[in-house]
Amino acid sequence: MATAPLAIYETTSAEELYETAPEQELALREEGIHFLTAGQASCEKFAAEWQALVARTGEPNPFFEPWFLLPSLARLDSKGRVEIAAYYLGGELTALAPLTLSSNYYGYPLPHWEVWLHPNAFCGSPLIARGYERHFWRTLTGQLGHEQDGALFLHLPQIAVDSPGYRALQAEISSHDRPFATVGSVERAMLRSDLSAEEYFEDAMPNKKRKELRRQAKRLGEEGPVTFEQHSDDTDVAAWSAEFLTLEEAGWKGDEGSSLASDAATATLFEEALVGAAASGKLERLTMRIDGRPIAMLANFITPPGAFSFKTAFDENYARFSPGVLLQKENLALLDRSDIEWCDSCAAEGHPMIERIWRQKRTIASCNVALGGPLRQAIAKQLFRRETRERS
Repeated sequence: MATAPLAIYETTSAEELYETAPEQELALREEGIHFLTAGQASCEKFAAEWQALVARTGEPNPFFEPWFLLPSLARLDSKGRVEIAAYYLGGELTALAPLTLSSNYYGYPLPHWEVWLHPNAFCGSPLIARGYERHFWRTLTGQLGHEQDGALFLHLPQIAVDSPGYRALQAEISSHDRPFATVGSVERAMLRSDLSAEEYFEDAMPNKKRKELRRQAKRLGEEGPVTFEQHSDDTDVAAWSAEFLTLEEAGWKGDEGSSLASDAATATLFEEALVGAAASGKLERLTMRIDGRPIAMLANFITPPGAFSFKTAFDENYARFSPGVLLQKENLALLDRSDIEWCDSCAAEGHPMIERIWRQKRTIASCNVALGGPLRQAIAKQLFRRETRERS
């Protein structure tokens, strides 16, 4: 593979390069990690490379695809503190992750780099081309360690431990004896089985509970005509998003101020992300209606070979009929898809509803990797020991 500098973006006339954004003139790129602003990452040429990388990854992560990450940065990073770390190797974009340099680590004044996530993004695994995971981790930790910013470690939130990226990170850390710590771990419900949807439902739920759900569905039908909708295209996405925001806001999340609609930025992000996902063919929407009104709604991100159950909401006025559970029963159709092997629930550990149906678990870890030379690594090692001791 070539090691010479790569003229990926020529420093010619910006107008010639990007007709729609003439201010974006990117410098000559060499192999390694390059930091881009959200504006630079939005240009047509880089966007095409980004999409090509998505197709080459060994592990899907919709939250770092352009249709989700760029709106996230636009709505939630108004000060531009987050940069997109783009790893080039052999003339191709080979890995990507949003990074930010911070001096605050959970209230402690500790300089560090971290992969950026917000509360409505549920996976922090970088996009890495299949087979180049160790190349990426070696280059990233090495290059960040040489920065003159005093950062002690790299914080990696919400990485699935069964992923090729995590396994490669473990191998790379072990081979260089670099201090490393798992500083948080949860068991998240996931859907993964060779059973059909019907077989899985019968296996997961006791016969008594299945009878109760049938009774609830029948009683619900007495309230008015019940319909179920499934869409995998962009039909009426904006209207559907508005209905979802209204439905969620009317429930307990709205009362607590944690609904998407409670903040204009998160509401807009939700709308833009769903439009982008639909345009990319990666959105599935499920809806249960009574008399035409939605009483349960669900949005999945379809990213073969996996999927992510992004958001769900139900009308609490119909809670006695368990509309959320009835909709999740329909969602088991994911098991009958030949292109989907698993689905991450994106739910909190111990979620009382989803764990009644989805019986598999996915371990999600947050990790710290020491950076820099022997002195910084020694300091980081002591910090890791203290943090893991306090969390145990």
